[in-house]
Amino acid sequence: MSGRQDALLGFITLADRLKHVLRASRTGERRENAGEHAWHVALIAVLLADEVEPRPDMARVLSMIAIHDVIEIEAGDTFAFDEAGLLTQAAREQAAAERIFGMLPPDLATRLHALWREFEAQETPEARFAMGCDRLQGFAQQVECGAPAWAEVGLTRARSLRRMQPAIDLGPPFAPMIMALYERAMREGLLLP
Repeated sequence: MSGRQDALLGFITLADRLKHVLRASRTGERRENAGEHAWHVALIAVLLADEVEPRPDMARVLSMIAIHDVIEIEAGDTFAFDEAGLLTQAAREQAAAERIFGMLPPDLATRLHALWREFEAQETPEARFAMGCDRLQGFAQQVECGAPAWAEVGLTRARSLRRMQPAIDLGPPFAPMIMALYERAMREGLLLP
């Protein structure tokens, strides 16, 4: 094989390890992994793409969704309400991005690193749409599983809203869906008032 093929195969093999990065959410009795999360976010994007105006460039959105958590293979998944973890998250993720994307041939390294930075910066409609899908998935997953991770940190509605507000601000379809989840979470006592 050529050096390019070796690099691609190495990256593909490394990316498979995303299935072993556990998240705070649960699916039944076990914790969700980051690979399952990425698939679910991609499905949400496909389902909601025709619900927003203007319709996002789905190739760009799905590319961001496919790669935005790959860095967690090295940086780990930081729970959105882990105050200590959040202090070092950006530095850990940047270092992981440099190393992981650096494994690729230069043209792909540049392209994927740019997509990852675009998602993180939230400056384009596609990045904001992908973020909305990502936040909706995580929030819905917590509500569906009874929110044990929220209970562990004593999560309040107000603290949760600080995280979810950027997705709510996107408007339909995100805002009504997230607000319906908030109503359920409050009714079921999953968030503190």
